[in-house]
Amino acid sequence: MNSYHLQFCASPEWRQIVEETILPVALGHVDLGPNALEIGPGPGFTTDVLKARVGHLTAVELDGDLALALAARLTGTNVDVVHGDATALAFPDSSFSGAASFTMLHHIEPDGAQDRVFSELARVLRPGGTFVAADGIENDATRAFHSDDVYNPIDPEDLGRRLAEAGFTDIDVGLYDLGWLCTARA
Repeated sequence: MNSYHLQFCASPEWRQIVEETILPVALGHVDLGPNALEIGPGPGFTTDVLKARVGHLTAVELDGDLALALAARLTGTNVDVVHGDATALAFPDSSFSGAASFTMLHHIEPDGAQDRVFSELARVLRPGGTFVAADGIENDATRAFHSDDVYNPIDPEDLGRRLAEAGFTDIDVGLYDLGWLCTARA
């Protein structure tokens, strides 16, 4: 992430958007079960909400500094933070009852890498496990915000097909004020 983007994603304003707008809509009545996986937690605002909804949460973060800081902050909680790559998850098949990703999939390029993330999530979820995600839609303002940063937004019109090809079923993709959201079952 560029420095401004990283600063904003750690701000009280972003925390408020996450807690009051994104997660209430995305999570709704979604049950992630007792042992969930989060990919791309960044500073952990989404993690803070998710950890209250599950018995145990594993958060996988690609950025080593962010993973270290989040692990230190969440020491002694029901969260394990793992420094890892969501395109090659280091977990056995059927390890988790649910999985989540919020406003980070657009940071993965190319599309094939996003598809590997979807396949990995389908692999590590137990049969019937739920995946929930939300992200933004392509627009000029968001593209400018990601200057000198990875910005590869997912077209919601194409998301259902891509999730099905990764092995998901019962796919529901919808739009809301800040972009798209989806649920799918492994």
